[in-house]
Amino acid sequence: MSVPRIYGIGNPLVDVSVSVEDRDLETLGLTKGTMLLIDTEKRRQILDHIEGKAVSYGCAGSAPNTIITIASLGRPTTLGGAVGDDELGGVYRERLKETGVEDRLAVCPGETGTSIILVTPDGERTMCTFLGVCDRFSSNDVDTERAKNVDWIHFTGYMFDTDSQRAAIAYAVAAARKGGAKVSFDVADPFAVDRHGDAFREIIERDVDLLFANQAEAEMLTGMSDPAEAAQSLSKSVEVVAVKDGKNGSVIATAGNLYRIEADSASLVDSTGAGDTYAAGFLYSLTDGSDVQEAARFASFLAARIVERRGAQFDAAESKRLGEQYYSRARTENGSTAVRG
Repeated sequence: MSVPRIYGIGNPLVDVSVSVEDRDLETLGLTKGTMLLIDTEKRRQILDHIEGKAVSYGCAGSAPNTIITIASLGRPTTLGGAVGDDELGGVYRERLKETGVEDRLAVCPGETGTSIILVTPDGERTMCTFLGVCDRFSSNDVDTERAKNVDWIHFTGYMFDTDSQRAAIAYAVAAARKGGAKVSFDVADPFAVDRHGDAFREIIERDVDLLFANQAEAEMLTGMSDPAEAAQSLSKSVEVVAVKDGKNGSVIATAGNLYRIEADSASLVDSTGAGDTYAAGFLYSLTDGSDVQEAARFASFLAARIVERRGAQFDAAESKRLGEQYYSRARTENGSTAVRG
């Protein structure tokens, strides 16, 4: 296998996805469309409530979703994080092997993390995350040699929820910088900004080259409700900023320039993984030699395709088909000369 060009560090979680009604969220005391960290007791309450409903399982997590999707598109990747020494941990690692992702996961005594995803009829997802052993990931588990020999290192705001994980990210970023890698950061969740806004602003200003945020997250970071203004403000310290604004598309700010990218039309089924897939398409295109506008268009295309189906990842065959579909369409519509490597 060639040297991975992107090293992602995140929380490897086994997804437990189930369709529910809005009243179920009210009964459980959950805020629709957010990610909540839960303990063992809350996890049991939710599982008891959804007992008898049709449930699907998958291997995911925010940064892992991005890394697995990039790998399915054909780009070498590696993943760091922590799984338990239980059956689910073994399942997760086997899944990585199947997708071609280089496994640099730490295996710790205990339970592998799970994310219960409650999907309402409008396609919105509410995530209840039990970290399990994810929070044990530390600087000692970072593969520094790998970090020094990639083009990009990628992580999300969820890695700031414990001191151990936050320290590991700082250590990994320092190693990546020594090797000349660039740093990609996906804010990932408004509640994460609420919890760690100051820490986010600090790392964004100091270390980040590519920043992903949605409109709400960008507003919380800058105080600016207009996505374009927020993107321009953040781009003062970041090389490329991508602010996603749902059906309104996205705004890309870089080198004093501002680009508005239309959203790709989609029939919403499940919004799980849309932001992770957007980041995957963007990073894949950048490592392909595309400019930021082309990267954003491909990212929007992939994000639109993932919300039309259940689950947060494509398999390799589907990714190949979608890539060919997109680039064929791009050549037809505007004579795009974007290459795929």
